[in-house]
Amino acid sequence: MELSDIQTFAAVARTGGITRAAEELNTVQSNVTQRVKALEAEIGTPLFERHSRGMTLTGAGKRLLPYAQRMVALSREAVLAARDDGEPKGPLAIGSMETTAAVRLPPLLADFHRRFPAVRLSLRTATTADLVAGVLEGTFDGAFVAGPIAHADLTATSAFREELVLVSARRWSSLAELRAGTPESGPTALVFRTGCTYRQRLEQIFVEFGWPSAARFELGTLDGMIGCVAADMGVTLLPRTVVERSAMNGSVSIHALSPPHARVETLFIQRSAGHQYSALNGFISCLKRDDQVIAA
Repeated sequence: MELSDIQTFAAVARTGGITRAAEELNTVQSNVTQRVKALEAEIGTPLFERHSRGMTLTGAGKRLLPYAQRMVALSREAVLAARDDGEPKGPLAIGSMETTAAVRLPPLLADFHRRFPAVRLSLRTATTADLVAGVLEGTFDGAFVAGPIAHADLTATSAFREELVLVSARRWSSLAELRAGTPESGPTALVFRTGCTYRQRLEQIFVEFGWPSAARFELGTLDGMIGCVAADMGVTLLPRTVVERSAMNGSVSIHALSPPHARVETLFIQRSAGHQYSALNGFISCLKRDDQVIAA
């Protein structure tokens, strides 16, 4: 069983399709397809169901996935452990939610780079669901996700507490006006793709407001999200700090929510087992000394 085939299988399972897996693996789609077919031929059973919306795991694929994740993670960890002589250096892959990367991480990353210039840090944004999967399979050495997270193979450190707010166009000065001035089905929900914790919370709020059938419109960037809100295309749910620091802050209205909806904790997660190599330990030391960080 080729490790490259296992890595490709895990990427397709996580992204849900050949195209996105190829982009993530920095290869061509035909190579991804070939490796998936080779693995299916070796195992002797289909691992994916192909359909118009992408690819989903079969029963065999679901049983294989946790083993594949551990194999990929262990392979990368073994290489890093062999290279680790106690001095932080080499590659370090960190994942983050888009909102955290935009507002919370720049000072932290700058501090880390000053202290450990020999570390080649890379940062990639994704949804909480994809970030958790990426840490489990070793794509990320650690990631900032929305809590709570309970997984036996993960260790979580409290990083930031956020207040989530409903964001609408400027003309809606209150939630009461928004609810009274929109159709019975409610305003359009502007969301990141499935797997985003903030999207799930917004959908729960819409159900409580009596808008379970409201339309959803997916966007891929934070600036695009706030810009569409300002243009009165719909409403979204974001951390207050993100909205207040946005250049378009004056073009939107911020609506406070009740504590159960508003409170969310950002966690830094990493694999709980395995070698704790120096580059990651250096990053965690910067995280813990950041003035914004909550003591775990």
